[in-house]
Amino acid sequence: MQRNAIEPILGALVLVAAFAFLVFAYNKAGQRSFSGYPLTARFSSIDGLETGSDVRIGGVKIGQVTNIDIDPQTYLAMVKLTVAPEIKIPTDSVASITTEGLLGGKYLGLEPGVSDNMLKPGGLITHTEASVSLEGLIGKFMYSGGGDSKSSGGSTGGAPANAPTSGGNAPAPSAPSHP
Repeated sequence: MQRNAIEPILGALVLVAAFAFLVFAYNKAGQRSFSGYPLTARFSSIDGLETGSDVRIGGVKIGQVTNIDIDPQTYLAMVKLTVAPEIKIPTDSVASITTEGLLGGKYLGLEPGVSDNMLKPGGLITHTEASVSLEGLIGKFMYSGGGDSKSSGGSTGGAPANAPTSGGNAPAPSAPSHP
C-alpha cells in the first residue's frame, strides 16, 4: 500500500520539474515580445538574421527584430525591429548585420550617428551595411588560391623563385646536446 502513495508524489515532482524547466527555457530563449517603438531598415543581404534576433548598440541589447520581409519593388530585405522606448536613435545611425562569433548567430547592430534629429516611431534607418557571408569569404579565398599569385613563375607561397624556403633540402638545425 505504501508503494501506491509514493508513485503519485513522485509523478507530481516530475511534472513540477518539467514545468520549471519549460519556464526556464522560455525565459532564456529571449523570444518574448519586446516593448518599444518600431523602426525599419532595408538590406541587400541579411544572411542568418532571424525574427527574434537581438538589436544591439555597443553589444548591449536594446531591441529585437520583429519581422523580416522582401520589398517586391526593390528586392531588398525589409527588417522591422523594435527599440526600447528610452533609447533614441539619431537619423544618421548605421544598421549592420553582425555575427556574435565565428560560429555564433547574427544580430542587428546599430551604430548611433551624430545628428540632433531622432528617428520617430515607424521611421526608416537609411544607412545600412549588408551581412557578410562567411561561406562566401571562404569560397573566394579557396578559389583564389589562398592569396597565392598564379602568375609568379611557379613559385609557391608568394615567395620569389630564388628565395630559400623552409621546406627545402637544407638540414634542420639540431638542438644543442647537454651531458
